[in-house]
Amino acid sequence: MSEGETTGADAVGRWRGAGVAGAAIGIIATGAAVGVAVERLTVGRGMRRKARLALDASAPYGTLRGTAGTAIAEDGTELHYEIDEVDDTAADTPAPRRRLFGGAARPQAEPVTVIFSHGYCLAQDSWHFQRAALRGAVRTVFWDQRSHGRSGRGVAQRDRQAPVSIDLLGRDLKAVIDAAAPKGPLVLVGHSMGGMTMMALAAQYPELVAERVVGAAFVGTSSGLIAELTYGLPVVGGLNVARRVLPGVFKLMTAQAELVERGRRATADLFAGLIKRYSFGSRDVDPALARFAERLIEATPVEIVAEFYPALAAHDKVEALCAFDHMPVLVLAGERDLMTPSEHSEAIAAALPDSELVLVRGAGHLVMLEDPGTVDEHLAGVLAAAGAGEAARGIEQRRTAGTRRHG
Repeated sequence: MSEGETTGADAVGRWRGAGVAGAAIGIIATGAAVGVAVERLTVGRGMRRKARLALDASAPYGTLRGTAGTAIAEDGTELHYEIDEVDDTAADTPAPRRRLFGGAARPQAEPVTVIFSHGYCLAQDSWHFQRAALRGAVRTVFWDQRSHGRSGRGVAQRDRQAPVSIDLLGRDLKAVIDAAAPKGPLVLVGHSMGGMTMMALAAQYPELVAERVVGAAFVGTSSGLIAELTYGLPVVGGLNVARRVLPGVFKLMTAQAELVERGRRATADLFAGLIKRYSFGSRDVDPALARFAERLIEATPVEIVAEFYPALAAHDKVEALCAFDHMPVLVLAGERDLMTPSEHSEAIAAALPDSELVLVRGAGHLVMLEDPGTVDEHLAGVLAAAGAGEAARGIEQRRTAGTRRHG
C-alpha cells in the first residue's frame, strides 16, 4: 500500500471517528447511544430537516425573557442572568398555608427570590414551563452557567489557567446571588449539574445557606458517583462499557473539536434520536418539545461538553447536603432517568430525611419539560412552606384551570 493510500485511509478513519464521537455526544449529554426511532430509517433526511425547521419557527418553548443582568465570576467570566419581578397588580389575597416537610409555612419579612440553576449542556430556557408558571407571582432569577447559553466562555478555561470544577460553579452561583439577589430569603432550584452547583455553594458558603436559603429543590441530580454511571450501556464481564469508551471520546473531542463538531452535524438525525430517547422517558412527546431539547443541547460546543464532564465525574458533595436539613427540601427525579438515575435522588433524600422525595412515573432526565405539571405542583409545596404563598397559589390556579403553559 502506497503512502498516499495510507494517508487517505487514515483520513477516512479520522472522519468516521469524528462521526462516532459526534454521535456519542448524545451519550455524554443525554444518555446512551442505542435505539434510533424507526421513522428515522424510513423518512427522508430532507423531509426531517424541513420538519425541524418548521418546529423551530413555530414552537414557543424558550421564548420567555426577563430583565437581563451580568454577574462577574472570580476569573472575569460574564455570567448572564435574567430577573422576573413580581407583578404589582397581582392579587394580594394570602395563600392558604399547609403543613409540609414536617413544618409549618412561615411568612417572610422580605419577598422570596427563587433562583434556578440549569443542567449540563442546557441553558436557563430549560426551565420554560416553571418560568411561565411563576411569572409575576414571585421574584425569580434564571441564569446561564459559564460557557452555556448567553453566558461568556469560561475565562480560566479559555486561557487554560484552571479546569472547570463543581466548586467553581458554586462560586459562580454566589456571584449571581450577590448581583441579582443581594438580600432577602432565597429558594434554590437546580436540575442535574445545577443541583450539584447548589451543593457546591453550600459546601463553600454554609453561612449564606443558613442565613438566607429558606427552601431548595433538587431535580434529577446527584451528590456523587457520576463516574460509575452506565448511561444504559451494558456491563460486560464486570466492565462498565461507558467508562471504557468515554475517555477516548473526550480525548478526541478535545484534540479535534472542529472535526468532531462536523461529525456531530453529519449525524444530526442520530443525535436527535438519542436526545429524544434519553431526555424523555416516554415516546409520546410533543415533537416541538423534543426539538427544543435538541436545540438546547446541540447549542453546546463539543469542547464545552468535553471540558465539563470531568468535573461532573469528580463531583462528591454528600457532606454538603446537611446545610439544607433545616428547611423544606424537594428531591425529584424521573423514574426512567438514565443520566442521573433515581437511585441518586434516593441517596440525596436519605441524607435529608425530612425532605420530600418524588419519583415521577414514566419521566426521564428532562422531567421539568416532560411533566411540568407534576414538577410545578411539588415546587409549589416548597414555595408555600418557604413563605412564598402567592407564588404557590399562582401555580395551583394555573394547574386547576388546566392552562397549558406555552408563555
